[in-house]
Amino acid sequence: MNPERTLLLVGATDETLTKARALGLHVLLLQHPTKITPEQESLVDLVRVVDYTRWESVEPVVRELYGSPGFAAALSLTEPGLEAAASVNDLFGLGGTGHEVALRFRDKGVMRGHFAASDPDSVRFAPLRDREDLDEFGDRHGYPFIVKPTNATASIGVRRVDGPADAEEVWEEVRRLSGTRTDRVSTLFVLRDFLMEEYLDGPEYSVESFSFAGRHVVVAITEKFTDPAHCAELGHAVPARLPSDAQEEIRAGVVRFLDLIGYRDGVSHTEVRVGEKGPKVIESHNRVAGDVIPELVRSAYGVDLMTLALGWPFGLVDELPDRPVAHAGASVRALVGEPGRVESVEGVAEALRQEGVIDVRISAKPGDTVRALRDNWDRLGLVAVTGPDTAAAVRRGAKVISDTIRVRVVGADGRSGLAEAARVTERTVESA
Repeated sequence: MNPERTLLLVGATDETLTKARALGLHVLLLQHPTKITPEQESLVDLVRVVDYTRWESVEPVVRELYGSPGFAAALSLTEPGLEAAASVNDLFGLGGTGHEVALRFRDKGVMRGHFAASDPDSVRFAPLRDREDLDEFGDRHGYPFIVKPTNATASIGVRRVDGPADAEEVWEEVRRLSGTRTDRVSTLFVLRDFLMEEYLDGPEYSVESFSFAGRHVVVAITEKFTDPAHCAELGHAVPARLPSDAQEEIRAGVVRFLDLIGYRDGVSHTEVRVGEKGPKVIESHNRVAGDVIPELVRSAYGVDLMTLALGWPFGLVDELPDRPVAHAGASVRALVGEPGRVESVEGVAEALRQEGVIDVRISAKPGDTVRALRDNWDRLGLVAVTGPDTAAAVRRGAKVISDTIRVRVVGADGRSGLAEAARVTERTVESA
């Protein structure tokens, strides 16, 4: 095994490991005890099962692996592994993203504090420690404002405070969530700290970027369809239907953000809202996006962000041009249902055979509880498709769900009904 072609991956999916092997890399995998699979063991040269969210558990393992067989780069493309991979980079001077920068991505309070020190027009925020903090923030900065955990993903625990009457309920929710696991599916962190920040109005987008030694390339601007009550993500589409001047404004804002945060190499996923004051960053992550967005980008632009991330530290991939051009549209739509219990799931194989379907990921299983929509984990599945353009892809996704996917839900009253495509507001270039 050649250490110069060996990658230490902290956490990974089967897809990540398959793409690393396709690049000709040797892979050493640190995998969490709850995530390891036989398929992953077959795809790597060596695996160590360890709770990689605990540095005291990771450090002795990586010291052993660095001594033998050795590795030239450390990387994570999954949220819980980002800080550990950054600490490995620092420990051995590998040159990748270090822990100081990774923490600015990972901790929303640290990110806000970092930008407040250099940008007088940055988003106003404050830590949430006591019930009275909610009233003080509202009095000082006005309503509505947002309360969110500092280290969660998938809209877990995000609440909008519309006025003083909401404060008690929001505070009870914060107390209930504090000290609990951040979701019901994949994230390995415990919710501990919360913050308050000003509400950013306007349509929401995410920006999929790749940084080449400090040159930041915005690969795609992604439309985001969200639930207005709880910020759950209902769908995404690329390329975003935006006038060229708005696209340039978003690009410039994200490039400036990545410069200020100190990021130089690798993939990033940045969420922004565009309001009266222009684009404002909600949060950012030094990893690929979720919700099948990388597959949308690959289908529309021909750019594989995951392969870029794995190959760039070894010089195995070429740099991208400053303005990648889309040759198609792509969209993903969430499947949602009324509260109740899942009775049956049908139509997945049939949907996958249809023209333009990229993927169908139905998380709901017979017997599962269906809850009222509050965050991403309350969705029942995702359907991703391509189309000649963005609008056609958005329509196709809804049609595939309505015509083919049959997730039957039985309510508390005994009545059954089919889950459906989450309703989203159609956009045009002129109204974006």
